[in-house]
Amino acid sequence: MDLRNKKAVVSGGSRGLGLGVVEALVDRGAAVTVVARGEAALAAAASRLGVATIAADVSDEAAAHRIVGEVRPDILALVAGATPRMGRLDELSWPDFSVAWETDVKAGLFWIQAALNLPLDPGSRVLVCSSGAAVKGSRMSGGYAGSKRMLWFMADYAEAISREKRLGIRFQAILPRMMIPGTGVGDAAAGAYAASMGLTQGQYVARFGAPMPPRAFGDHVVSVLEDPRFASAAALGFNGDAGVSVMEGAAT
Repeated sequence: MDLRNKKAVVSGGSRGLGLGVVEALVDRGAAVTVVARGEAALAAAASRLGVATIAADVSDEAAAHRIVGEVRPDILALVAGATPRMGRLDELSWPDFSVAWETDVKAGLFWIQAALNLPLDPGSRVLVCSSGAAVKGSRMSGGYAGSKRMLWFMADYAEAISREKRLGIRFQAILPRMMIPGTGVGDAAAGAYAASMGLTQGQYVARFGAPMPPRAFGDHVVSVLEDPRFASAAALGFNGDAGVSVMEGAAT
């Protein structure tokens, strides 16, 4: 995909990993619309990067369908996510345990349905942000790991529907496979696990190897869109040492 002048919508693109994706897409010449709730962060992104912004709750079904219909993006990057409540399984209430299910999974469902039911144009790409926690779990994050595995499943399910209906829309799951300081999820998780092990947050994060700040994550997203080696993969992992790796081949 040549990203010049392509229309992109990035949910959660006003900060953290989403902002890194926005920066990388803008540098490649894409016309980006950022969707998030915080108006101050949206205004800062618009001023610095020249992007369009829409203030909305990404877990609002009507907003998802309206925005996808109005913008008709060539690229839809679903990066928004709630910070999980960290704690042991025996200590978490159901509201704390289910935070990511009530936000990340709900939002994922609505935006994926909007892409399929509009539908987006053939050749469009939908990238669904999962997590490395979806691979082996994350025992202190409540239902977070399970919610991220569900998003991975949902990307695979949507790809199968696109093929069945011959829509030509490509759905892929992308997984940051390390904790990333400076993001809500990364700081919460790294802080909790570091404390449980008697380490500083910096010491704990260093165990993952080379860092992957949000902009590097965004550059990996651009690689997935531009590099034909990744076009048929169902799920791709990102980290600081290995860059982009195929975690799952073509969806069935």
